Amino acid sequence: MARARLSVLSSTTPAASFGIKTIHREIPDAGKGPPYFYYENVAYTPKGVWENMSRFLYEIEPEFVDSMHFSAAARKIGYIHNLPIDERFPILPIPPSTIQEALPITNKWWPKWDLRTKLNCILIRHGSAEDTKKIKEELDKSGPDPPEHVRKNVLEQCRKYNFVWVGKNKVAPLDLDEIEVIMEFSKCHTRGGGISTTARYQCLGNSFQVDTVAYHLSVLKKLFPSGINVLSLFSGIGGAEVALHRLGIPLKFVVSVESSETCRNILQSWWEQSNQQGTLINIFDVRDVTLGKLKELMDMSHGFDLVIGGSPCNNLAGRNRYTRDGIYGDQSSLFFDYFRILDLVKKITVYRGYG
Repeated sequence: MARARLSVLSSTTPAASFGIKTIHREIPDAGKGPPYFYYENVAYTPKGVWENMSRFLYEIEPEFVDSMHFSAAARKIGYIHNLPIDERFPILPIPPSTIQEALPITNKWWPKWDLRTKLNCILIRHGSAEDTKKIKEELDKSGPDPPEHVRKNVLEQCRKYNFVWVGKNKVAPLDLDEIEVIMEFSKCHTRGGGISTTARYQCLGNSFQVDTVAYHLSVLKKLFPSGINVLSLFSGIGGAEVALHRLGIPLKFVVSVESSETCRNILQSWWEQSNQQGTLINIFDVRDVTLGKLKELMDMSHGFDLVIGGSPCNNLAGRNRYTRDGIYGDQSSLFFDYFRILDLVKKITVYRGYG
């Protein structure tokens, strides 16, 4: 059976219009929901990775979307899922779609020769004080109209580290609260509880972009108006949970499987601060998610409606030239745990009569 590739937002699509053209697609019976599933990973991977993941996930073709159409930062991500694709809608209000709208304080100092309107993908690394110092020194020496080679070098560094303009000839990395806003978390989502600055950067660099995920998950609001049961696998600081909450879908029962204590603490804090009325269960080790454990959890919740997850961006990303090992890398091999657990959930759903 031929498989149709879902359409991708074009580079000319305004963020406010979300002009994704949806088409009919065939999902084999074995892959149909409920339970629904949704798996995210970086779009640029070693050759054959997406084909392999698709093969494991019921031959469903991935959907590729760039988060630049939902935010001020690019983030080229692929998704394999069995969600409906009609009648999607964005979270309102529509977030700022350019650097200048998202960070208006930078406008005063932004040089005319820096034509960036979008940031690059938010990564776990950021530039140093030494990097920004060199840029200022170079521009100060060049006078009010820097030559082309100076501009080119400065812009290369700005794109690499997502530097923004904060003064005359002065650039700086994004503050953590600015990254939180661009990723559509609330300010201070990752702050407090003894979490270091480095850990916060790592957590945000590996997180879902909330508006992008929410656009896909929006179809669940009509399907689960009274609330949803979610199995969240390796999804970090709660991007999926935040997206569902902001869509107005009550979180009845959430099991989060996440090895990072920092991420678990951030999710737990958000759960309490947002006054969630459902049940949150945190599991540290994916190896504890056995057939028996899943039966126990599904008996408690009467089944999972959604199994959502993803692999950290730093292993499959094209920039990670030295340690990326496709879906067999230390982090992205979690994909096989995702498939194993999803397969068990589907079998238990059928056996127990859930869904």
